[in-house]
Amino acid sequence: MLAILGISAFYHDSAAALLIDGHIVAAAQEERFTRVKHDAGYPAHAIDYVLREAGLSGTDIREVVFYEKPFLKFERLLETYHAFAPAGFASFAKAMPVWIKDKLFLKSNLKKSLSKHDINAPIRFTEHHLSHAASAFFASPFDEAAILTIDGVGEWATTTIGTGAGNTITRHRELPFPHSAGLLYSAFTYYCGFRVNSGEYKLMGLAPYASAHSAQVQRFIDLIENNMACIHDDGSIWLNMEYFNFATGLEMTRNKRWQWLFGVPERNPESVITQEYIDLAMAIQQVTEKIVLRLAATARQVSGLSNLVMAGGVALNCVANAKIKAAGLFDHLWIQPAAGDAGGAVGAALSTWHIYHQKERIPLEDDAMSGAFLGPAFSNRDIENLIRKNNLHAQFYPNEELFAVTAKLLDEGRIVGWFQGRMEYGPRALGNRSIIADPRNADMQKKLNMEIKFRESFRPFAPAVLEEDAYRCFVNTGMDCLVMENYLFTSK
Repeated sequence: MLAILGISAFYHDSAAALLIDGHIVAAAQEERFTRVKHDAGYPAHAIDYVLREAGLSGTDIREVVFYEKPFLKFERLLETYHAFAPAGFASFAKAMPVWIKDKLFLKSNLKKSLSKHDINAPIRFTEHHLSHAASAFFASPFDEAAILTIDGVGEWATTTIGTGAGNTITRHRELPFPHSAGLLYSAFTYYCGFRVNSGEYKLMGLAPYASAHSAQVQRFIDLIENNMACIHDDGSIWLNMEYFNFATGLEMTRNKRWQWLFGVPERNPESVITQEYIDLAMAIQQVTEKIVLRLAATARQVSGLSNLVMAGGVALNCVANAKIKAAGLFDHLWIQPAAGDAGGAVGAALSTWHIYHQKERIPLEDDAMSGAFLGPAFSNRDIENLIRKNNLHAQFYPNEELFAVTAKLLDEGRIVGWFQGRMEYGPRALGNRSIIADPRNADMQKKLNMEIKFRESFRPFAPAVLEEDAYRCFVNTGMDCLVMENYLFTSK
């Protein structure tokens, strides 16, 4: 038995994944245990869980793989500060003590932390975008596929195009830092008053409240493409760094230049969201979709393959994913459900199994992710013990009766917390840890956001429909496309 532990940590969305003889047995994000959103710390609870789920002790782990290479990232930081000097001294002074004290000694620090789980296995490091690519291709149901990874930045790469075949991954194209579609989107997230690395999905949810064809949105798009970002035919981009401060600064944007360009000041977090920011959200969403579509077209041209797999934070932009699907560039599209850095834990372990150990890969008919249900499950006895411990009132229903009672509650306008089976891996609720409500109620979205989720009223929710009824509600359903986290276009 070869048990490989994959770890993603110390940036955002820390996670652990366990591979046994090439099979993904368990995976979970640390935030699900600590209840700290986007927890970046060492994933102690996630590691304890995956060991417990597999019935293993720490001494059974044969290899530990970290999802990126810290020395290469440090090289990028040093070269970037040198290239922009003397600008960026404040950022340099803030970053260097952290690197010198902790991050340059990541291997020894990891070894010390892992020893608390009785893990004394060799520690390997794989490259960030290889972890993304491996999580997308090796977990997919395809024998061969084009691979597209897009995020903010790994060590140097911000975007890669490659191919996967059997147990190999070949990289064909790479876009280097600071030119990044992910960081471009994050810059607008920041300027519109949301937090970077957690608010990007808010910006995506805000965009549809604008008209893509309005004069102001079109003006913003022209300003972005003519001043900030040059988008080439192959989808690669060149960012005009006169407008951005993320390379060496403590902020994402050069706000005075942005305000001069757009005529809109930086939005203060939690302030009223006016139409200008909604239009900015739509503009950058449209620009991002153009970039992603061109990258997908290049992936098809370079690979000559009819399957596409995707990972990286930008692959969570489900509106852009839907555009790829609608364009008909590929016959089949599969997107890693934990497309962000958390999924790097799975990719790091899979890349070690297939590439380092050269183990044969036999794709599963669906995929290797078990529907993304890789987290902990709880028995009725576990639940009963928790109810008793907290002096709660509860009523048990057999399944058929439970479904009828739930349907009645939903029809009455009630909101139901649905808890079953194993927890989802990745940022999306997929039915096992979900809040469900009746979408026929026009006030339900606002009620859910304001009274249950305690978040902005514009935030969307995903519809759930039986597959055989999907055509009644949506167009372009394409159930054979194996698209994870994809929006379906609502019929008029």
